[in-house]
Amino acid sequence: MIRQNNSISGKDILVSVAAFVIIIAGINLAQSVIVLFLVSAFLALLGTPPVLWLKEKHFPSGIAVLIVMLCMVAVILLISAQIGSSFSNFTNELPMLQSRLRIQVVELSSFLNSKGVAVSEDFFLKYINPEAVMGLTASLLSGLSSVLSDVVLILLTVTFMLLEVSSYPQKIRAILGNPKQAFPQFTQFIVDMKRYMVLKTLINLVTGILVAVWMQILGVKFPLLWGFLAFLLHYIPSIGSIIAAIPAALLALVQIGMGSALLVIVGNILIGFIIGNVIEPKLMGLRLGLSTLVVVISLIFWSSLLGLIGAILCIPLTMTLKFASENNKNTKWIAVLLDSENNSENYSSHKKETA
Repeated sequence: MIRQNNSISGKDILVSVAAFVIIIAGINLAQSVIVLFLVSAFLALLGTPPVLWLKEKHFPSGIAVLIVMLCMVAVILLISAQIGSSFSNFTNELPMLQSRLRIQVVELSSFLNSKGVAVSEDFFLKYINPEAVMGLTASLLSGLSSVLSDVVLILLTVTFMLLEVSSYPQKIRAILGNPKQAFPQFTQFIVDMKRYMVLKTLINLVTGILVAVWMQILGVKFPLLWGFLAFLLHYIPSIGSIIAAIPAALLALVQIGMGSALLVIVGNILIGFIIGNVIEPKLMGLRLGLSTLVVVISLIFWSSLLGLIGAILCIPLTMTLKFASENNKNTKWIAVLLDSENNSENYSSHKKETA
């Protein structure tokens, strides 16, 4: 009997692993479609609070959605006009910037060798390649612009999502066959997710403005581009502020000098630290309930699967996976693994009490 149970357990594990591999392969094949859906869902989450607020003010649903969508279109056009020109100029100057960075690397290698530090030029170009960083920045922004090239389809999807946002609970109740069914856990999860995304976006907007102002004060070219990059990459937990600082610092090194490059790095990290560790926790008042290791692994996993959009949305995606897992007794162990240490202790104590 024990052998039979073990064999069933082994089969279940194999089936689960096989299903996981198939799902990952499917997501990878349908990456472009999933990315468009995720971007649409992200914008819909940002647009839901103003739509609901306008409906509370007795605006018809269609008019409320129209007002919000017009505001979104205006913001997207404004960003495209301001950032697009900066990105175009940066792309045009990229070959010149890369060649000047190579000269800086040669000079640094010669300086270190003159001080008795034997470091070859090939070491910097192979292992610490500043040209690759600038090229990666350009490709990253190009990838984002390719996603936004489907902006009409994205905006249409967001519009229909917002039009039906208030009818989702009734549809779920109709599926379950219970018109009075309540979803307190699901409702709280959606509220927390909306709160997280809206506040995170506003905080990142302030971060981007501060970075752009700091770049302008230092005299670094394309300050709006670096502010936008900081806004975007601060969605990435832990390392976003550092990644955003590197290309701007390299440009400052080429354009102005070592002192300005250090000031760029210090300014970006200081802004990221103050906002991420002081202001953001106070404003959010919401702990993610994810362990630090899970945050890092989720960043690697979702970014490798979905690219830049996966890195930006790695926390909401992992929180969604955790919520789905903890509401099913067969997958609750996944939620425990994803949870932070304190909450995992709560799971254990709750299990003992129920036993």
